[in-house]
Amino acid sequence: MKILTGNDLKTGAVTWWDGESWSLHVDDAVDVGEGGADIIAREEAARRVFAAYVIDGVQTDEGVRPAHIKDRIRALGPTVRPDLTLKPADPEALNWVI
Repeated sequence: MKILTGNDLKTGAVTWWDGESWSLHVDDAVDVGEGGADIIAREEAARRVFAAYVIDGVQTDEGVRPAHIKDRIRALGPTVRPDLTLKPADPEALNWVI
């Protein structure tokens, strides 16, 4: 599975390609197969995202997760402070970005 990650152009927040746009939640990420480079080129040209790249992902019981620890930390937050992790179902999770 290949998924896309990048950063929001306005806020710098970590984002994940959901098949139509960019989401703050890795759970929304979709498999882009071999089309990742084309999506990145289009989205960066439209200035919706920057520093986007393709990564390996895995489907788990909790949803889509990056295969590499570096990107798991980008997706879910610090590993030493569970109270600071990104909680997709939490309506307050977006407040830190704005």
